Amino acid sequence: MPLLVLSVLFDLFSTFSTGHAVCLKEWLGQAEEILERTESYTAIFHKQERIKDWLKSKETVRFKFKKPFKVYMQWIEGPGKGREIYYVEGWNKNRILVREPGTFGTVTLHLNPLGRLAMQGSRHPITDAGLGFLVRLFGENLRRGWASGQVAYELLKEEQVYGRRALVIDLRFPRDPRYGYYCYRTLMAIDTQTKVPIRVVAFDWEERLMGDYGYEQLVLDAGLTDDEFRP
Repeated sequence: MPLLVLSVLFDLFSTFSTGHAVCLKEWLGQAEEILERTESYTAIFHKQERIKDWLKSKETVRFKFKKPFKVYMQWIEGPGKGREIYYVEGWNKNRILVREPGTFGTVTLHLNPLGRLAMQGSRHPITDAGLGFLVRLFGENLRRGWASGQVAYELLKEEQVYGRRALVIDLRFPRDPRYGYYCYRTLMAIDTQTKVPIRVVAFDWEERLMGDYGYEQLVLDAGLTDDEFRP
């Protein structure tokens, strides 16, 4: 299938195999609405990022999120295995509480989420963690691309992603960072049942892997309590 310029083809629909016709613009609205009413969720978060010219190793993290903005992360595979992070907006002077395992025991740190140590080895601060930021980021890019005619997409296929049926879409923005888009190309896997993205793979303007983010075993409306975000 050739690339379709969305600014021209707003009204052409891509059909899920379930028989429901849903265009990309409608999907975005659905995902935003679903996440707006979701109070908490859990997942196994997969992450691999490029920091400048360094492609980091893959990381696997137990992830919990609760509104208004509470995050718990526990590294279970990859670099940092055993690390725990707590971040609750308005608590601990808005600092991250980090428990870092070491040779002589666990070290507890209180870090500025935008500080150099907290941001070391990461493209995004913890204040951008979660599906809400992911959908908001690409929503802003898509709407600006639609308005200017600078975004195109290719409907690739439906496949199993983390054991879920997902529609894989190839998004492309101008191949020039001066336009201000997040990236040049994105492969986005949208869960056909929940309508939220469960994997996003972004490529930079040289088509190098920039970031690979996945949400396995995603449970929306998980019923989490505040106690689960207290060290």
